[in-house]
Amino acid sequence: MAYQKRMLLKGNEAAVYGALLAGCDCYFGYPITPASEIAQSAALLFPKLNRTFVQAESEIGAINMVIGCVAAGRRSMTASSGLGISLKQEAISYLAAYEMPAVIVDVMRGGPGLGNIAPEQADYFQVVKGGGHGSYRCLVFTPNSVQEMCDMTFQAFTMAEKYRMPAYVLTDGVIGQMMESVELPAAVKYDYDPEWKMGNIINGEANCISSIYMEPNDLEALNKKLQAKYKLIEEVEQSVEEFYVDDAEIVMVAYGISSRVAQGALEQLRAEGIKVGLIRPKMVFPFPRKSLNSAVERGVKKFLCVELSAGQLIEDVRLAIECKRPVELCNRMGGNLLTCDDVCAAVRNMI
Repeated sequence: MAYQKRMLLKGNEAAVYGALLAGCDCYFGYPITPASEIAQSAALLFPKLNRTFVQAESEIGAINMVIGCVAAGRRSMTASSGLGISLKQEAISYLAAYEMPAVIVDVMRGGPGLGNIAPEQADYFQVVKGGGHGSYRCLVFTPNSVQEMCDMTFQAFTMAEKYRMPAYVLTDGVIGQMMESVELPAAVKYDYDPEWKMGNIINGEANCISSIYMEPNDLEALNKKLQAKYKLIEEVEQSVEEFYVDDAEIVMVAYGISSRVAQGALEQLRAEGIKVGLIRPKMVFPFPRKSLNSAVERGVKKFLCVELSAGQLIEDVRLAIECKRPVELCNRMGGNLLTCDDVCAAVRNMI
């Protein structure tokens, strides 16, 4: 596949390039601001590469088309924002039960309800904690740049297939809409033909994918298998970026656009001689417990969560460190953005 090595792209566009270069065969979606450029770019690019693009009749239709495509052994993705992600939750629970890989991009907007089209980070609970019914989890990547929108969407396909589970790229309206230079990864060459797909002959019979287990012991066995898989992922797949944590007395925790604001505040505070650091989760499932607890062991006195919600990431930080240190919140809601001054003021108030 011929392509430019470097391009100027929106975050939403970069996700489509990452998917195509990862070998994604099919995109099923429905437009919603601030994620609509994903569907628009997929509509332009997928057919040019003889791949499938379908604008479904609804978000529910789109995610169920993903299920059918993945069951046939094809790499598939969809994307949406707040309300649309809510509509997809039942089918994502099916994907988890089927142990089928798929990639979902969530470009978060203000809520609850119709909310607005401005950026927020309040989909964290529904994405990271499951969202649908049952005890399941999804891999969750959290890019903070247009480059990472491309790279993490690319990576999400590999990891979703490795663990046979849904993978989210959880971003916000700012990252989705901003434009930055992106270095595109090399296109993968693959022969993806999973043995578990529908119709394959297993033990002399055509494989049937189902999520209904009428016997409680059978369903319990599935759940135990899933939980063992999630435990393994939590042990080996944590991904995080740290800044000035070694000597920090206060450590900020932030992802997405909030982490970029926090990084700007970090440089300003360090210039003032304040010992502050930053832990940026690159994935929030698995959650970076090791990094946070290592900071506690090195003598960090307090944590500050920087996020665009009423406080959702903060709950996982407190759980991860078992409340061994105070954790405070610096936030905005409703589509309002934090500034470096907001974050600097919050840190100074903690000293």
